[in-house]
Amino acid sequence: MAGKLKIAAWVGAGILTGALATLQLQAFARGAAAPLPLHELQQFAAVYGLIKADYFEPVQGKKLVHDAINGMVNGLDPHSEYLDAKDFKSFRESTSGKFVGVGIEIAPRDGLIEVVSPIEGSPAAHAGIEAGDLITRIDDTSVKGMPLDKAVKLMRGKPGTQVRLTLLRKSVNRSFTLTITREEIHVQSVRGKMVRPGYAWVRITQFQSDTLPQFVSQVDSFYKADPKLKGLVLDLRNDPGGLLESAVGVASAFLPADAVIVSTRGQIPEANVSYRNTPSDYSRSIGENPLASLPAAIKSVPLVVLVNGGSASASEIVTGALQDYKRATVIGEPTFGKGSVQTVLPLGPDTALKLTTARYFTPNGQSIQARGITPNYLVGPLPSGDPYAALRMREIDYSNQIGTGAESSASPQVRKELQRQEQARRELEAAIEKDPKKFPKLPAYGSADDWQLKQALNLLEHKPVVTSATGAAAATASAASAPAASTPRPPASAASHAH
Repeated sequence: MAGKLKIAAWVGAGILTGALATLQLQAFARGAAAPLPLHELQQFAAVYGLIKADYFEPVQGKKLVHDAINGMVNGLDPHSEYLDAKDFKSFRESTSGKFVGVGIEIAPRDGLIEVVSPIEGSPAAHAGIEAGDLITRIDDTSVKGMPLDKAVKLMRGKPGTQVRLTLLRKSVNRSFTLTITREEIHVQSVRGKMVRPGYAWVRITQFQSDTLPQFVSQVDSFYKADPKLKGLVLDLRNDPGGLLESAVGVASAFLPADAVIVSTRGQIPEANVSYRNTPSDYSRSIGENPLASLPAAIKSVPLVVLVNGGSASASEIVTGALQDYKRATVIGEPTFGKGSVQTVLPLGPDTALKLTTARYFTPNGQSIQARGITPNYLVGPLPSGDPYAALRMREIDYSNQIGTGAESSASPQVRKELQRQEQARRELEAAIEKDPKKFPKLPAYGSADDWQLKQALNLLEHKPVVTSATGAAAATASAASAPAASTPRPPASAASHAH
């Protein structure tokens, strides 16, 4: 892929207030594939001229062109984006896992901004912001109808400065205001612990440039503590994605050499690529093979992957690969379904176009886009399931998502299911508003009350797994969005069973 530097692949459930995305970085843009549409450009020029001449007050030409580009790109799909100088700088900072802000991941919700998750140890977490909180105002600015990128800009700033957030917490049906001091956020993407004798838990919160070395260090520490490790839980819940290279490396740690981890398909030849378990595909930016220190036992240790509706993009790549090769058993809820690749095309030294250029596919040829990964065992965060399942947005909920490539995502079956989910969402919101005390707080990941983790450990210890109906509606929508692929599974010789 001459002229391109692969640096990332992600974006799913939300945007960090220091935003990331599923992408590649390209050093130059291709020439136009078709002649420019002269009639349409004449119309654009006419509208431009009329606004400049007749609008009630003067408008800068630079603003008109900037807004026109934004409208053109934003109309394509949810993840293509024009990056001006400030956005481009923020984007590059985000892939390093460092940025200045309050430390929350956000997503749009009913015209407002929803907190997907506060970053552990961040100013937002210390201030008491919780997942599910709705941001209604940033300082004195209402966020009603505000684009997500503008909300990100308002919450970012210089270290030590303050931002005032007005939030609505539906679980207690009240609004409140918090003043938070911005800090440089260092996202620790990997943490873990021995949860029982012989059993380890490792959580990846997002895939960033230092994730793979952190992951290797954490796994090495497990084997130092117990060389005869009996089982490992890889926790990718609410992991919105990140760098493609890091995702390929984490999956490669468990799979045979040269195994295909993920493939991409697009319009141009350069977009049709397979990424394999080879150092050139996962450690190019590191300069050495970080997996070399891992013990050989990592290839066969019984493995469970935990996912939910917030597991997106790069985390779906890892999950899909491990599931396809039958290397791991997947437990949790259907994933987000963000299966597209964005390429960053610099337009100059300070601006760029982040453009969707391909869909990505699991080793079996399954499209993740709008379908996500369906777990082997559907298990909610509580024994009764997931009381908030209907509130969770997934890729298929975007009106302009690009579909699977196998069948129109606007088929009557899919439209009917989405309408049913929208009705369920409204009913649940009304129920929470009426009696918020009926809806419990979900347990922290890795805690003693973590129900999904308990079921993962049950599986590893050959005990019954308690499943639930949670996520069944999302799984139905995923199945409806495209037929199951009929491609064969990888050879049995390449597979290593988890139990």
